[in-house]
Amino acid sequence: MNCSGLPPPCLSDQLVSPGCVCAVPYRGTLFFRSPSFSDLSNGSYWGQLETGIRAKFRSLSVPVDSVALHDPSVNSVNNLQLALEVFPSGKTQFSEQDISDIGFILSNQTYKPPSVFGPYYFLGQPYSFANVVLIPSKSKANNRLPLIVGASVGGAVLVAIVLALVTIVARRKKRPKQNEERSQSFVSWDMKSTSGSSVPQLRGARTFNFDELRKITSNFSEANDIGNGGYGKVYRGTLPSGQLVAVKRCQQGSLQGSLEFRTEIELLSRVHHKNVVSLVGFCLDQAEQILVYEYVPNGTLKESLTGKSGVRLDWRRRLRVLLGAAKGIAYLHELADPPIVHRDIKSSNVLLDERLNAKVSDFGLSKPLGEDGRGQVTTQVKGTMGYLDPEYYMTQQLTDKSDVYSFGVLMLEMATARKPLERGRYIVREMKVALDRTKDLYGLHDLLDPVLGSSPSALAGLEQYVDLALRCVEEAGADRPSMGEVVGEIERVLKMAGGPGPESASNSMSYASRTPRHPYGGDSPFDHSNSGLPSARVEPK
Repeated sequence: MNCSGLPPPCLSDQLVSPGCVCAVPYRGTLFFRSPSFSDLSNGSYWGQLETGIRAKFRSLSVPVDSVALHDPSVNSVNNLQLALEVFPSGKTQFSEQDISDIGFILSNQTYKPPSVFGPYYFLGQPYSFANVVLIPSKSKANNRLPLIVGASVGGAVLVAIVLALVTIVARRKKRPKQNEERSQSFVSWDMKSTSGSSVPQLRGARTFNFDELRKITSNFSEANDIGNGGYGKVYRGTLPSGQLVAVKRCQQGSLQGSLEFRTEIELLSRVHHKNVVSLVGFCLDQAEQILVYEYVPNGTLKESLTGKSGVRLDWRRRLRVLLGAAKGIAYLHELADPPIVHRDIKSSNVLLDERLNAKVSDFGLSKPLGEDGRGQVTTQVKGTMGYLDPEYYMTQQLTDKSDVYSFGVLMLEMATARKPLERGRYIVREMKVALDRTKDLYGLHDLLDPVLGSSPSALAGLEQYVDLALRCVEEAGADRPSMGEVVGEIERVLKMAGGPGPESASNSMSYASRTPRHPYGGDSPFDHSNSGLPSARVEPK
C-alpha cells in the first residue's frame, strides 16, 4: 500500500487500494492448476502477477487503478488459489460494462500469466451496483454525509436529464436513417397480410400457411422431432413433391425474437452456395414464426464429435468438412453483396448432408457489413461465449475477422473434440500452453481427440493445421488471415493428409438414413452470477 501516512477513512463496502484510494473492488479467485514453484511466501511471484494483470486491463482500456492478490493457498485438488481484488480508476465503483470486461478478460483467458504459474481459470464474485449512499465507517467522516448525499442526488438528477436529452436527440436523428434502411431493404414486408402479420415477398422462398406445415410434420409429432434449442424445436417434414424439409418452429418465449427471424429470412433469401443451408420458405400464419429449410440428414458437426449423430469423422473427413464450412463463410465475406458476417460460427451451426458436406446454418445473428468500403460496423455484441472474438467484444467493432476468430476456435474443437469453454478451461489457452513445436504433433497428444489416433502418419498436416488455427485466434483482427486465405491453407493441409477431394462421397450411403438427436449440452445461456463468466449467448439488451 502506497500511503504516506495513515490510510484514509473509507465508506462501508469500500477498501483502501494499493494506490491508497478508497473504492469498491471487484473480487474473485484465480486458480492455477500446475505452478512450477512451491514457495508461497515469495512475494515476488504475486508482484509480478499483479503487474501483469493490471497492465493487461489498461492495455484494453479497462479503468483499473490497481490489482491486489492475497491469501495464497493450495486447495484439495492441488491447485494454487489466490484471492483477487481489482480496484477502479478515477471512480469509487465499477460500471456493469467494466465488470463484464474484467470477467471476459480473465474468464476467456485473454490475460496470459508468467509461465511459472501454468494454466488457470477464474471465478468471480457477484458485484453490487449500489444506488444507495454508502455510510462512512469512521465517525469522523459523519460530517461529510450531507455533502455526499447532496452530491449523489444532484449528480443523479443531472445525469438523468442529460441521458434523457441525448436519447431524444439520438432517436430523432436515427429515425430518418431507419426509414431509409427500410426503404432500401431487398425484402418487401407486406403489412396488409390477411393474417395480420408482416409477410415478406421473396424470390425463391415459399410462403407456407400453418395448416400446411402441421400436415407435413404429422401435427408436429414427436416422431418427427429432430432437435431443439433456445428458439424451439425442429421437425422433419415431407412436402407433397416428396422433398424432405426441416421445419424450425419458434416457441413462445423463444430466445430468437422477431428481428432474428426476419434477419434469417432476408439473408438466406439472397445467398446461394452449396456450403450454406438453403431456405425453402417460412410461415407467419396464426402468429407463428416458422422457417423451412432443406433437410440435412446427418445432424450437426457438434453431434458428430460426440457420436450422438452416429457419424464418426476421421482426420481427413474433418478437414474436408472444415474446408466446406470455410468456403461457405468465405462466400458470405467475399461474394455476398453487401458482405455478411455470420457472428455465430460454431460446431452446432455447421450441418452435414448425406455426402458429409458441410452447410453453414443459423443466420439469426448475422449482420451485413456497410457498403461504404469500411468493412466494419459498430453493433451490440452478439455471439456464443468461447467462440466470441475478444476484439469485437471489447470494441463493438464487427468485421469479417470476427468470424475468422470463431472459425479458429472451431478448428481447435475439431482437433480435440472438446468444448471451447468448459469448467473454466478455454481451448485456445489450453492449446497455447501445451504447444511444443520441437516435438512431433507439437506435443499435443493429451489434447487431441483419441478417435483420431496419435501417430504422425494418421494426423499428417496437423502441425500446419494448428498453426493456421492459432493465426485465426490472434487477439488483433489485423493479424488474422481472411477466410479466403483459410480456404487455401486447409486445401494444402488436406493435400498433405492425402484426403479425398471435396466432392468425394465414399461411404456416404451408410450415413444418410441416420436420425440426428440433440447436441451435447444445448445452446441455452448458463448462469454466471457466481462465476464471473458471461452467458453462453451474448445478447445485451
